[in-house]
Amino acid sequence: MDKIWLSSPTMHGEEQKFVKEAFDSNWVAPLGENVNKFEKEVAAYVGCADAAAMSAGTHALHMAFKLAGISHGDVVICSDLTFAATVNPVSYLGGVQVFVDSERETWNMNPKALEKALEKYKGKAKAVVVANLYGTPAKLDEICDLCKKYGVTLIEDAAESLSATYKGKQTGTFGKYNAISFNGNKIITTSGGGMFLSDDVEAVKKVRFYSTQSRDPAPWYQHSELGYNYRMSNIVAGIGRGQLIHIEQHRKLKTDIYNRYKKAFADLPVEVNPYLECSQPNFWLSCITINKDVMGKVTPEKIRLALENENIESRPIWKPMHMQPVYADRDFITVDGDNVGEDIFERGLCLPSDIKMTEQQQDRVIDTIKRCFDV
Repeated sequence: MDKIWLSSPTMHGEEQKFVKEAFDSNWVAPLGENVNKFEKEVAAYVGCADAAAMSAGTHALHMAFKLAGISHGDVVICSDLTFAATVNPVSYLGGVQVFVDSERETWNMNPKALEKALEKYKGKAKAVVVANLYGTPAKLDEICDLCKKYGVTLIEDAAESLSATYKGKQTGTFGKYNAISFNGNKIITTSGGGMFLSDDVEAVKKVRFYSTQSRDPAPWYQHSELGYNYRMSNIVAGIGRGQLIHIEQHRKLKTDIYNRYKKAFADLPVEVNPYLECSQPNFWLSCITINKDVMGKVTPEKIRLALENENIESRPIWKPMHMQPVYADRDFITVDGDNVGEDIFERGLCLPSDIKMTEQQQDRVIDTIKRCFDV
């Protein structure tokens, strides 16, 4: 049986054209026309003033926290149900994460828990980082309003949500500083890479400076500030330019996959990942949670192993950050003690969402899952 992947790269051909241009011009370096144009094209697509192409989305987040002034002992209030890259850069700078539980309507940061955290750490919290889980926008208006109320910097981790919109506005534009990822499994890819986005043009210039080892404008190599080797290669930027042409096609195909799952599982004791009517997710990954009344008889691990036996890749929901051994000593804020993220993790599973997956292959996935519920 052919392997069915969770989410693998989909190439179209234009990528090779831009990569060839880099080779032909001999700009095989972390600068060049592809980098410059990719930055402009992504900024224009999402609707922000400027962008800096990075070698990873994690590096974009690192720069965002650095610009927010995070240093030793500073508190950053973070999404809990997310990938570790959302929060790890806080530690690079000596900051301290405080994790905020999810709500059930989007699986993202709960604004009520966020306000509770902002009250608890008033005067200590410098920034909030919110992730849009699996391409579903969080309750961004409420989160933005709270950050303004408490005078903290909002950083939006849109690594998984490029092309998703909230009330008609692209994600990756709600924070003062924002980050997206072009990792190999994302909705578009550069093989590895990311982008720092902001309406603050001077901030973007500063990120470019930091990301090229903070080299001063001198004829010799002089450095007055600590720098990093974080700029995107002109080669992989060419891949990104070819991919960006097809982003709306990719989003439509991801949406079709989600809707087929939703229809197919209508009679099963499961729910697909939810979203707000005012938002349009990119459905990077389609997920299910198993209803509590059948948990035990059927578990995410039982389904995952059944799929694996059919040469189908699936993946557990992100394990919440407050449950990670590396962050065992960090504070975790919930609403009324209701641990939503942990519940989603324990009952949830990410399903194959590869846009090259045929309807027949998706039927294989669906049939395998349905058999898990047969008594």
